Amino acid sequence: MSNKLTILGSGSAIPTVRNNPSAQILEMCDKQFLIDCGEGTQITMRQMMLRSARLYTIFISHLHGDHCFGLIGLISTWSMMNRTQDLHIYAHKDLETLMRPLLDYHCSSIPFQIIFHHIDPKKKAVIFEDRTLTVTTIPLRHSVPTCGFLFEEKPHRTPRKLFRFAYCSDTGYKPAIVPQIKGVDVLYHEATYLEELKDAAQRYQHSTAKQAAKIALKAEVGKLIIGHFSARVIDQELFLQEAKEVFPNVELAQDKTVYDFDK
Repeated sequence: MSNKLTILGSGSAIPTVRNNPSAQILEMCDKQFLIDCGEGTQITMRQMMLRSARLYTIFISHLHGDHCFGLIGLISTWSMMNRTQDLHIYAHKDLETLMRPLLDYHCSSIPFQIIFHHIDPKKKAVIFEDRTLTVTTIPLRHSVPTCGFLFEEKPHRTPRKLFRFAYCSDTGYKPAIVPQIKGVDVLYHEATYLEELKDAAQRYQHSTAKQAAKIALKAEVGKLIIGHFSARVIDQELFLQEAKEVFPNVELAQDKTVYDFDK
């Protein structure tokens, strides 16, 4: 069973020629999970020739457009491709309210079921569980109800370390999440701003690269991946340099990058 993360979008609210808005696919325990679905997600998937035969589950962290505007297009395409597998979407209840009119208008003859699972982003709760893994919400600090997701492999008979992955975007600096993500193998944490704009980060409830690194250090994670970069910063290496001053094992999330955590 491989553990992989494919970055489909690592930018923030404004798409650039370099970065699409947030979206990534986590492969874990022989399953695929789409985490957030910003504009352009399906285009990047097709450019990377990614197969979605095992993609039954989508997790949406919050309802800002750069995290969910790609959903209706993706679903419409799957409908035209005669997909038959049911699709499960875990998100704040308002997503279903927003999506139903679009689905009724654009996808009235869709050949598969879409099941919305309403979650409360303000509460820590197990929202998905099967025989191999669990997914738990991580309440975050943002301008709308927002949560991250903690993916944890369940104990099994083979004598190897269980894989744990945490996704934390969008959020202001919130050390209160540290106990929940303590010791995860990989942490994806937003880093919208550089430290010189930490006042803006606080105002808009985002994090700086240095703050993301502080969370990784406090949580003693194995690897930190930062993303959700502000379009105003041209040289993204500045994010990396700032984070590395606090936490050395950090990488920049870049569109179309695949991280294989078993290598």
